[in-house]
Amino acid sequence: MNHNITKTIGMRFQNLFLYIGGATLLFIKTLLVAFTPPLKVRHILQQMRKTGVDSLPIVFLTSLFTGMVLALQSAYQMQRISAQIYIASLVALSITRELGPVLTGLVVAGRVGASITAELGTMKVTEQIDALETLAANPVKYLVVPRFLALLIMLPLLTLYADCIGIFGGYIVGVFKLNLSPSIYMNMTTNPLQLKDVFTGLFKSGVFAIIISIIGCHEGFRTTGGAEGVGRSTTSSVVIAFILIIAADCFFTALFYFIGR
Repeated sequence: MNHNITKTIGMRFQNLFLYIGGATLLFIKTLLVAFTPPLKVRHILQQMRKTGVDSLPIVFLTSLFTGMVLALQSAYQMQRISAQIYIASLVALSITRELGPVLTGLVVAGRVGASITAELGTMKVTEQIDALETLAANPVKYLVVPRFLALLIMLPLLTLYADCIGIFGGYIVGVFKLNLSPSIYMNMTTNPLQLKDVFTGLFKSGVFAIIISIIGCHEGFRTTGGAEGVGRSTTSSVVIAFILIIAADCFFTALFYFIGR
């Protein structure tokens, strides 16, 4: 009994290290060929549209309602101490440093990461990737790099967009619900907000873009078992990306906190 448990635990750790090694190797291969000619500019632009432009509506709704809920929830405590004007500062800093990049990353991971895995997984089980290798085409260069670069460009831009929409959501609640002056609300939003707050969120979003693209492509490349296998890989891709995004956010938040002290 104990021998079986030990064997199972050992196999789990072995699979974990193999997975980490495979994803890291794919990341290194992607970096090595990402900027070597020829660049597939048309493919990159197509992926940028699918990744960024098509994600605008869901990012808009997520960020708007997050900003509104954050303002409403903070109003409960702020009104008790007559500090309603600080709601604007709280919303702006929370959105730009944490909620903007994290929620955008999670939304894109659920929408784009799943799509990447499904596309590549389908190509894998139908042997299209093997056909590319037979034709001496590098699958990493042809399939991974356009998705990697598109996410690396578009996710920070989506995060900036989410920051603006989230702050606007807080503005709606602050001005029309809490009866704060529009000028005071905008002053309390911009005064405490610094460039480092915005760049912190943008840096995180860049890391999240790497996680989403590499995990999505890695899961797609290792798909087996037909249509059922594609479904399993897609689910695994989203779950793993979610966990890594939250873990990375926790790590970099702690790092920036200690650096900024």
